[in-house]
Amino acid sequence: MIVLNFTHPLNEEHLQDIKALTGQPVQDVIAIKCYFDVQRPFAEQARELLDGLGWDAETWQTTPLLVNPPALNVIAATVLAELQGRHGHFPAVLRLRPVANTTPTQFEVAEVLNLDAIRDQARQER
Repeated sequence: MIVLNFTHPLNEEHLQDIKALTGQPVQDVIAIKCYFDVQRPFAEQARELLDGLGWDAETWQTTPLLVNPPALNVIAATVLAELQGRHGHFPAVLRLRPVANTTPTQFEVAEVLNLDAIRDQARQER
């Protein structure tokens, strides 16, 4: 599995937690600097950001992905929409949380969310 990391750096403990939660080893972590210009359309910038990976359609559709989304909610939503279009379905996303009583603040893996499964469940309830 490939992790597309748009935010906090991941350490070895994070990678082990991801493996434990998903049952899959992390093959690679691709750190993507995610700065958006608030004066430009976000959809355009999300497209450019993912174009920067240089992946063709087959790679997008066949690569198992886990996404550590951008911290800003509107950018995260825009990037996830762009990823869904390229990947053919929603990717799984990583949720980190601060570890209580740490100085400086440290983060741990809280959960891996299968957005496709969440979507499918929501469709059954409508």
